[in-house]
Amino acid sequence: MSDQPSKPRRRYLRIAVGAVIVGAVAIAFVLRSPSPVGHWNSAEDRDRFLAAYDRAFQDLPAPAETLDIRTDYGVVRVYRFTGTGSSTHPLFLLPGRSSATPVWAANLPGLLTIGDVYTVDLLGEPGRSIQERPISGDDDQAAWLDQTLQALPTSKVHLVGLSIGGWTAANLALHDSSHIATLTLIDPAQVFGDIPWSTAIRALPAAVPWLPKSWRDSFNSYTAGGAEVQDVPIADMIEAGMHAYSLKLPQPTRISEDRLAALDVPVLAVIAGRSVMHDAREAVDTAERALPNGTVQLYPDASHAVNGEYPDRLRDDIADLVATHSDR
Repeated sequence: MSDQPSKPRRRYLRIAVGAVIVGAVAIAFVLRSPSPVGHWNSAEDRDRFLAAYDRAFQDLPAPAETLDIRTDYGVVRVYRFTGTGSSTHPLFLLPGRSSATPVWAANLPGLLTIGDVYTVDLLGEPGRSIQERPISGDDDQAAWLDQTLQALPTSKVHLVGLSIGGWTAANLALHDSSHIATLTLIDPAQVFGDIPWSTAIRALPAAVPWLPKSWRDSFNSYTAGGAEVQDVPIADMIEAGMHAYSLKLPQPTRISEDRLAALDVPVLAVIAGRSVMHDAREAVDTAERALPNGTVQLYPDASHAVNGEYPDRLRDDIADLVATHSDR
């Protein structure tokens, strides 16, 4: 399958998958409000984000089903898309920070050839999920996601996480892998390497909502390897979420190599060679050491927006993982 989209399509695909997760950013959000849960800064901000969400959602195939799943921590929005492939278990996709289901627009057509696909708006992030109870640590992050999977009409899923969604997926697998057939981590944050200080410093002004929109656009372009982000639906949605929503989530714990080695499900790790979320070479070395039975793929020319830049290669790598472990 070719990874050479048209110029307008290529511009659309090279969009940042979300804001970086660093302590300084989390502190900036926490200081803004005493509320213990993530929330919209105003009704007007919420409306602006949801309008951008709906515009970006138009680039996805029509979902077969929309689910609002109640968990102990809030209501989780999940979409089901009907696939044409024969995979025994569906795929379940977790997006990055300050993004949501529409970030998978470039990937869904290919992934649906593997089988049915579920997508989720992360709880505590801008999207259509509604946080109702504080999420205070890694255990809580695993709990809400596990409860969501338990509510699905399937015994297992092929769990796929992008950026902070990759950390969220790995965190669940370490707490309880009983509902996970395979695990795919796409340039995950805080899994195979620490976030560089240069990225942390650039993220701070992007997290301050009263600063100009251009600051958030600049950071999103930086994470996407310098891609243009003006008047692009996914980029507009991400920027609107960064501006409109106050996160109240704990800093994810960096996952140690010893814990990664304890993963008991097949793992595919995709590392972007031009990622700003970790040192790519060190991330590959860590993944190869910690996952002796895993598959580690370096995409040398990819930025952190790797899912939009290489949708066909990602589809093929995920399809190989699913086919190899179809008996799980």
